[in-house]
Amino acid sequence: MSKKKKENKKDAGKKKKLQLAFYWAASCGGCEIAVLDIDEKILDVVAVADILFWPVALDFKYKDVEAMKDNTIDVCFFNGGIRNSEQEQIAKLLRKKSKVMVAFGACAVLGGIPGLANVTNKKEIFDVVYKDNPSLDNPKKIVPKTSVKVKEGTLTLPEFYDSVSRLDHVIDVDYYLPGCPPVPDLIMTAVGAIVEGKLPPKGSVIGPLKSVCDECRFEKSEKKIKEIKRIYELDKFEEKCLLEQGVICMGPATRGSCEARCLDANMPCTGCGGPTPNALDQGAKMISALASILGIEGEENMSDEEVEKLIEQVVDPVGTFYKYGLPSALINRRVDK
Repeated sequence: MSKKKKENKKDAGKKKKLQLAFYWAASCGGCEIAVLDIDEKILDVVAVADILFWPVALDFKYKDVEAMKDNTIDVCFFNGGIRNSEQEQIAKLLRKKSKVMVAFGACAVLGGIPGLANVTNKKEIFDVVYKDNPSLDNPKKIVPKTSVKVKEGTLTLPEFYDSVSRLDHVIDVDYYLPGCPPVPDLIMTAVGAIVEGKLPPKGSVIGPLKSVCDECRFEKSEKKIKEIKRIYELDKFEEKCLLEQGVICMGPATRGSCEARCLDANMPCTGCGGPTPNALDQGAKMISALASILGIEGEENMSDEEVEKLIEQVVDPVGTFYKYGLPSALINRRVDK
């Protein structure tokens, strides 16, 4: 047998590497770092996969993706919500070129912290950023435009949308990997399922069915609370459920998978894992859970005045109950008349 035939036979026996892509849209970039947080396990990934597109880490151009045949990419991990036209365009391009699309992290899955901007609109955001900020030096009140002509030619910028959308509002998504960012063990679970061809049914959230409370080390009871505090307002931290200490913790309404790491650091869950299975609205579920423990021990009912006083103690209700998921909520943005 010739040397060339031997090499071809050897190559044919090798298992073809997975072709992966990563992209960063409207997010902080923490999900990109989370990929590196798997530490030496990144070598296991490199052994079974090639990265065809990862602009935050390597020098890739959009034209490289455009030149690919459809379905060239086996799996695309897309993090970030959709805030502007460029992000929407690339999401649709990567969907076309990818066999499997994974919404990677809270911003892609739910809309994320950028989605809190849905309480306002494009005009108000531009006014704050480019016109009314006391640190600005912009006497002509210039704001970004999608196109402007200069002597060298025409310069363009993406269109800034009025709302932030989660990824599956724009393209078809196959799987969801929650977290802000997803924890390394969850990332490796997803990679392992992809490598072994053991992915769950399309549309599944890759993560456990239990809530953060099920992973939390603190013991729970049904003790009523009559006061709501922020974590720094506690006179004394006790080794028990934060809700019982009056601190709003999103654990009852949040899908686990993080091993309650925030709570291990004595900080309340803020809800980045998204809603628990079968929860229609994460914030509404948490409000219901909170309502069930608000009250005064020994009293059947609270007066309207007592209820109002308790409600007023919730600082920033939207930011508390919908920190990561406003674009996914039943009421997902402010609507002006």
